[in-house]
Amino acid sequence: MDEIKAALADADPFSSWWPFVISGVVFLITTVRMYMGGQACPNSNSIRDLVVVVTGAAGGIGKELCKELAGRRSAHVIMACRNLDKADQARQSIVRELPGTELELLALDLRSFDSVRRFVREVQSRHAKVDVLINNAGIIFHPQERTVDGFEAHLQCNYLGHFLLTQLLLPLLGRSEQGRVINVAAHGYTAGKMTIEDPLNIGSWAPGFHARDAFAHSKLAVVMASRQLAARLRKAKSPITVNSCSPGLVRGTEHLRHSPIMRALFARTLTYPWMWLFMKSPYQGIQTLVRLATDPALRDTSGEYFNDCEITEITELAKDDQLGEKLFKETMKALKLPQLSRNEGFWQASAFKLVVSY
Repeated sequence: MDEIKAALADADPFSSWWPFVISGVVFLITTVRMYMGGQACPNSNSIRDLVVVVTGAAGGIGKELCKELAGRRSAHVIMACRNLDKADQARQSIVRELPGTELELLALDLRSFDSVRRFVREVQSRHAKVDVLINNAGIIFHPQERTVDGFEAHLQCNYLGHFLLTQLLLPLLGRSEQGRVINVAAHGYTAGKMTIEDPLNIGSWAPGFHARDAFAHSKLAVVMASRQLAARLRKAKSPITVNSCSPGLVRGTEHLRHSPIMRALFARTLTYPWMWLFMKSPYQGIQTLVRLATDPALRDTSGEYFNDCEITEITELAKDDQLGEKLFKETMKALKLPQLSRNEGFWQASAFKLVVSY
């Protein structure tokens, strides 16, 4: 006994306890990563031969979505991208990793309504139907800029461009057995502001412009307009469902390249380890989107907001139906959709007749 006590007294405490300290740190980091990674899609369903349109498919969660839906779940995915060279590199990378993947590449620049219309005409010429539309592309912290159509860049890229794309693809979605529209929002929508007098936030061109506020407003518009379109389609007895979701905070998307934090080398150096710890990987970020695109249990679910694969309550402002109605009507007016609908008849499809207003 005396020998044991002497050995313990002479022992280096660190040499005895460091394995436990390291194990505790590893356990803590692993637990945080698992928690921040969110819930995984609860199914592994194949969606063979379904036509899926993914905007912003050249990188980040868009590329990961294409890999999952086309490579592992056998869908025919249309990669809708602004930068075709970058998109083709992503396509080749996916095909090398998962041979036999069906990926089609088409040009789409959401900063131009003409580009959106050209994209839709190209899809119509190639496909009799579209089963899933995933409006994923977006920008954040973008410098103040007007698009060629005269709108603030966040508003058009994140909201107006996708709104127009959705309306023009409704006939093809209506021909699907269960057409689905999935709009990627963000938790940042909760910071968005909107008024009945200016729902499209045209006043964002005032001197007090801030890119963070413009982003939040555009994502709030996405959530509210998704609910409005879902209600209209439901009233029209359309088979199309419309839902919005948040992928969470995802690293590796290039969305933060315009962030003030990323401009300084020292700040980036300090930030990256924390981003790895607290932000999702692109694969983790797509899980909610994958469930919305593939789960038969969501066949009749529409007008909801999802986070971590589950329906989540939205803010009182986002549930304001009077404001949402005004937003929807002002958006239709800004995009000249009523005039377009009479000329091109895209509200009429073989599978349904859409009621434009209540």
